[in-house]
Order: sequence, then structure tokens, then C-alpha cells
Amino acid sequence: MKNKNTSIVSIALIVALGGLLMGFDASVISGVVKFIEPEFNLSSLELGWSVASLTLTATLAMMLAGPLSDKLGRRTVLRYAAILYAISAIGSALAPTFIWLVVARMVGGFGVGASLILAPMYIAEISPPQLRGRMVSFNQLNIVIGISLAFFTNYLILQLGKSDAEWALALKFDENNWRWMLGLETLPAVLYFLGLFFVPRSPRWCVMHGEMKEAYKTISRLASEEVAKKQIKDITLAIASEANEDKGNFVDLFAPSMRLVLTIGIVVAILQQITGINSVFFYAPLIFEQSGLGTDAAFVQAILVGLVNLGFTILAMIFIDKLGRKPLLTFGVAGIAIAMFLLSYGFQSATFTLQESVISTLPEGVRSFEWNEIVGNTYESEGEFQSAVESIIGKELFIENKTDLVNSSIQMNTMLILFAILGFVASFAISIGPVMWVLFSELFPNRIRGIAISFVGLINSAVSFLVQWIFPWELEVLGSSITFLIYGVFAAFGLVFIVRVIPETKGKSLEELEEELVK
Repeated sequence: MKNKNTSIVSIALIVALGGLLMGFDASVISGVVKFIEPEFNLSSLELGWSVASLTLTATLAMMLAGPLSDKLGRRTVLRYAAILYAISAIGSALAPTFIWLVVARMVGGFGVGASLILAPMYIAEISPPQLRGRMVSFNQLNIVIGISLAFFTNYLILQLGKSDAEWALALKFDENNWRWMLGLETLPAVLYFLGLFFVPRSPRWCVMHGEMKEAYKTISRLASEEVAKKQIKDITLAIASEANEDKGNFVDLFAPSMRLVLTIGIVVAILQQITGINSVFFYAPLIFEQSGLGTDAAFVQAILVGLVNLGFTILAMIFIDKLGRKPLLTFGVAGIAIAMFLLSYGFQSATFTLQESVISTLPEGVRSFEWNEIVGNTYESEGEFQSAVESIIGKELFIENKTDLVNSSIQMNTMLILFAILGFVASFAISIGPVMWVLFSELFPNRIRGIAISFVGLINSAVSFLVQWIFPWELEVLGSSITFLIYGVFAAFGLVFIVRVIPETKGKSLEELEEELVK
């Protein structure tokens, strides 16, 4: 049995490499935005678009991935996803224009959407009930490893750009730093494509297509013969009971019997993103720089975010099949709400004092104004500070130089900001981050699981797209404090829903859950 469990783990780890690529591809942009904004002269919404464009095509891919995998197989579609990742990495690194960069990122989005949906689906279909939660969580684990890896490689490339080593100078890490950040993804994409040749086809998919011998062979590799026979029988009976029904389609999702599971799926899909997780992951250096840190320190703290995310995701994997899904969701989302309220308070209590040393770093056309009236004055809010500066240089010049002026003048409790962000990431990573995908793989009946997961995944990705796109605009228009306060309020409402509505699913087979939840 030990060898069979090892086989399950090995297969799950290979398939979950799609999560690593997704995490890397999505978060590597956090180190890129600082450099492409001036290079391509981007507005706040254009900057948001450079981040969110990948999620837009990922959203479309999620609608196609499930049904396409029902026809071609989970493994085959994942191979195509690996190819798209590689094309995206190379295209992004070579991008001569902003449009080129966005198109290349959007190509990668198709790979993100497919792997995000199909990797946990495949793992759930090969895993026994007692291991399913932990195995599916491998995908979330690899996502956070990819996020951490992106933060680390971004910082490494930043430092290599300052190196005097001949090889570093020859590779032009300084002038091409953001291109190297994006191009590194090519290597894991190729490894993922090759690794998928070593995993079997999903046994559930094989049974659906009449490949009984292959299904039995795969399950026997992962469990005892007795268990394999029982699983084949259970899967066959579940499919046979639906033989006289129409094939599952999109309309079936809205049948009265699906009301409970669909409501849970939609609310959890929205909640995971509306609390702002991708604002933190994709703009971490920007947020830390807003608290008054320099570029290097901001990138270092972004690495810390990745490590905390990784550590607490591992804890979630340990406890998800011991404590259950609902307790992790309850405590985690409560932590998210508290952390966001602290973050809002931290930025609300900030003050702004413009020093002469900051003015000397501004462009010559801005330095030439008469600044004596406000130099050394302390302002209690960003709005007051902005009004004072605009009275001297005007609104247009303030917007052009806002980042340098605000980030260099702000005075706040940076340790509170760091504590709140790390607390938020820890709470997310031990709860709704991995638990959402486990719930998605368990809630929906076999007949329409591919369509259902694609649908709720679409909603999740659409909300993620909106959050990423408008975050720079929110910071510019609403300010950091109100933006994070909004995230905290959403988390509080989500906590109430979790406590009152979501059932516990641990330790139950997919067929048992279908009988219990789909009336």
C-alpha cells in the first residue's frame, strides 16, 4: 500500500506542476509593473490591464477546458496548456511594445485557465477519498511555490542587474531586467510538458469512454485489487444510472436539485478573489513601496509574502483531511477580515511630510517650482498632501510624479502594514486558497463536473480579473485605506455565509456527496 500511495503522490505532483506555472506566470508580473510603467508610459488602468489581461483569457479558457477535457482527456489538454505557457514566456520576454506584451500574456492565460481547472479535477479523479483533500491541495501548494519562486527570481534578477560580473553584464540583466523576469518561465513549461508523458489517463474519464481495461489498470496501480474493483463498480453504476438521462450540459447547472451546490460554488468562487488576494500577490512590491520602503526592501518583503504563503499552504494540506474543510474556512476568512481592517487602519493613520531631499530627485521641470511653502509640513491624509502639492505644480504634473512624491513622503507604521499583509496571506493560504478547489472537486455530480467546475472557475477568474485591473485605479482614486476596507467588509460577509451554509465534505466519496447534496 505504501508503494501505491507513493504512486498517487508522484502523479499528483507532476500534474500539479501546472499550478506552479500558473502561480509563477501570474505573480511574476508583480516585479515587472514598476519597469514597464515608465518604459511604455502607461496610465493606471493600462498598468492594471498589463496584469489582468492574462486572467481575461484564463477566464475564457475555464469555460472551454472542462468540456474539451471530457472529449480529449484531462492529460491531453494539460499538454496543450504547457505549450501555451512556453509560447507566452518567450513572447513576453521579447515584447517590443505594450500591445505585444499584452497579447503574449493573454496567450499564457489560456494555459493558466486550463491547468487551473483540469489539474485539481484530474487529481480528484485518481485519489481515494481519505487522501483526496491532501492530493488536490498539491495543486494549491504548487501555485504558491510558483508565486514564491516568482518573487525570488524577480529579486535575484534585480540584484544581478547591479552586478559587475562579466556574465551578468553580457546577459544585460540591468537594461532587460523585466524581460528576464518573464522569460524564465520557459524552463518549467518545457519540464511540465515532458512530465505529463509519465502520468496515466484519468480512470473516470476512461470509464466514461468505455476504456474499462485501462481504467482498471490505472486504479490497480494506485490501490489494491479489491479497492480497484469497487471503484470501477461505483463509477460504472454512477454512469449507468445516468444512461437514460440527457448528457450533462450547461442548463443542468440551474436545475432545482443543483441549487445548493451551485450557490456554494458561486459564493466561494467570488469570495476567494473579492477579498483582494491577487492585489497583494500581483502588486506586492507596489504596496510595500507605498508604505515608504525603497525598491530593494519592497522586493525582499514580497519574497517574505511568498514564503508565508507557502508555509501556511503546507499547514492547510496537513489539516484539511484532519480538521475538515469548514473549520479551516471559518478561521481563515475571519483572519482575512481582521487583517484587511488592520491594513486599512495602517494606511488611514499615515502622515505625509515632503523633504527637500525628495524634491532634488524630481525632474528638472518639477524642481524649478517654489516648494518652500509646503516643505517640512506634515499632512494627516493623502488627500490633503495631494491638494497641497497640486496647488504648486498642478494636477497633471502631480499625477506624473505621484509615485515618487507620495512614496518618499509617507510616514507610517511599516511593521503594522507588514504584519497585516502577512496575516492576510497566512489566513488565505490555510483556508479559502486550497479549500476552494477541494470543494469544487467534491461538490458537483460526476455527470456535469467538468461543466460545473468550468462555470464556477469562470466566475472566480472574472472577479480576479476585475480586482487586478482596477486595483491601481482604486489606489489612485479611493486611496489605500478605503480599498483595503472594502476587501475586509467582503470577507466579513463571506464569513457569515460559511458558518451558516457550507457543509463539511471530508472523508466522503464523490458518489456519497452527490446523494447528500443533489436532491
